[in-house]
Amino acid sequence: MTEKNLQYDDQQIQVLEGLEAVRKRPGMYIGSTNQRGLHHLIYEIVDNSIDEALAGACTHINVTLHDDGSVSVQDNGRGIPSGIHPKAGIPTTEVVFTVLHAGGKFGGGGYKISGGLHGVGASVVNALSEWMEIVNCHGGKQYSERFERGHVVRPLKCDGDTDRHGLYVRFLPDSEIFTELEYDYTTVLNRLREQAFLNAGLTIELEDKRDFSKLRHEGEIAVEASSEDETDAPDTVREEEQVYNKFCYEGGIKSFVEHLNQKKHATVLHDDVIYFAKETEVCLAEIAMQYNDGYNEMLMAFANNIHTPEGGTHETGFKTGLSKAYNDYARKYGYLKDADKNFAGEDVREGLTVVISVKLTEAQFEGQTKAKLGNAEVRTFVDALVAQKLGEYLEENPATAKILMEKAAGAMRAREAAKRARELTRRKSVLESGSLPGKLADCQDRDIEHTELFLVEGDSAGGTAKDGRDSRYQAILPLRGKILNVEKARLDRIYSSVQIIPIIQALGCGIGDEFDLEKLRYGKIILMADADVDGAHIQTLLLTFFFRHMRELIEQGRVYCATPPLYKVYKGKQQRYAFSDEERDREIAALGGAGVKAERYKGLGEMDKEQLWETTMDPERRTLKRITIEDASYADEVFSVLMGDKVEPRRDFIAKNAKYVSNLDF
Repeated sequence: MTEKNLQYDDQQIQVLEGLEAVRKRPGMYIGSTNQRGLHHLIYEIVDNSIDEALAGACTHINVTLHDDGSVSVQDNGRGIPSGIHPKAGIPTTEVVFTVLHAGGKFGGGGYKISGGLHGVGASVVNALSEWMEIVNCHGGKQYSERFERGHVVRPLKCDGDTDRHGLYVRFLPDSEIFTELEYDYTTVLNRLREQAFLNAGLTIELEDKRDFSKLRHEGEIAVEASSEDETDAPDTVREEEQVYNKFCYEGGIKSFVEHLNQKKHATVLHDDVIYFAKETEVCLAEIAMQYNDGYNEMLMAFANNIHTPEGGTHETGFKTGLSKAYNDYARKYGYLKDADKNFAGEDVREGLTVVISVKLTEAQFEGQTKAKLGNAEVRTFVDALVAQKLGEYLEENPATAKILMEKAAGAMRAREAAKRARELTRRKSVLESGSLPGKLADCQDRDIEHTELFLVEGDSAGGTAKDGRDSRYQAILPLRGKILNVEKARLDRIYSSVQIIPIIQALGCGIGDEFDLEKLRYGKIILMADADVDGAHIQTLLLTFFFRHMRELIEQGRVYCATPPLYKVYKGKQQRYAFSDEERDREIAALGGAGVKAERYKGLGEMDKEQLWETTMDPERRTLKRITIEDASYADEVFSVLMGDKVEPRRDFIAKNAKYVSNLDF
């Protein structure tokens, strides 16, 4: 290292002015610069309009995806004051869009409740946009301004008098910042529908003016709206270059729960949605819940209309209060005897769909992305509310209470059976930390930031993978046949499954309430199956298992699918691989066309170790698909439809989406 490289003086200290810090480190403000971060831009602007609704000043929000890649958000709120700011010396509207931590959400009385707690939303979106234009109607006047990459290029000017009120914001995400620039209609739709549920009576409209024929997720568009009678009804306009949806739910989160169970195609155990709420000067808490005959829980928690996927104090309080209400009632009416243990939390949440919404004057989130609520007082507030109100509901509805108690008792019996099965397998050394499955070809490295576990379909492909791998950091576990469909099974069956136990054993981190990420033995879990219908089914079964019982592995970005080639294209000694029909045709043309042969791989076992290594396992050349959960409720819905008991919804889903699947063999 030279003396020059060690230089460290005043010149090395950089000061980023204005919005430069946002452009320099965008991930600090929106989480990432991929499609997730791209969508976050819309959410930040919409959240500001939602805050107007929370203040009672907004009833309509319109979001439009334009054909030039830009997005506009318009509301009929109060607009932004446009006089000269007393401290900044520039128009207040300009302050909101160019200064971090500026806004009406810091105790100035503009908002009692706000999701945009940190006050950086509008300015961050401005900083990360190639351009932004605003039209602001406030106090009987209309104002407009234009920015480019956060800088004012057309100063704020008054366009004249108006009887309108509210704010219009249109922006184009910056291609210098984002790796992906195409918005997914379904992702935006799900988020806006969610907000309509959380704000009873608020109307939200979404319009897509892009070329409809180019929409990648056309087949997944959810066509629905809710009128004042709270019944879902189609309200979608479909033209050649336009998609439109409108949402308004007078039933609020009760309608949300009904929607979630309807989308899961679940059979509910009681017709009514259990709902209760309580409001104080500083907090409003709403709970809506309904049980179905399934085994999985669906819990959606929100704070100030912001989804908190990592939970927090409101979720903890709900779980504690739920258990207390159940156990108190069960003891009082003999569903639990004196010698019985209490119901565990997982017992009383089996088959539960619940939406928790709290609204606070001083919400404390962890990080700008607001993934977790931290207000300590909310835990006791929600705990007491649930324990009291659910207890009263059970007393007043003994028939429903009996159904719910019997459901919890069945879950308890299954949990205890699973515990006995787990202890039995431990005695046989199957789940002991030092015991590994016999078919596992382990790797040498123990650093999980380097290690990879391939779950390979079949002994033949597993043998090839063992021979072709880099044994320093790649481990191979062959899987025999199709694993148990855990969507239809409780834990006791999982612990007796000869296909699943080796997976649990190899990963080392346990499942369910014993899951511990710190004990994970491999940094990447790669599902490697044949590129055919059976292979896709095996991958789906494995993903169902991870989603239901090791979901944190997916949330942490540690689960992947390998992408083996579909074709070998060769001419003489020249050999290439193709991963689609289109790529096969291009490779044939590249090799000269005439005399070129293309062979369709029917399985991983057909490749020799060198071919499998260079196409599917070599980190320098392979393509891995990381499995993500962008929308938990949508993911839950898809798994329930594809892997659940009901045939008709699955048939409808497949018929609707089959045209988007290529290279499918029958």
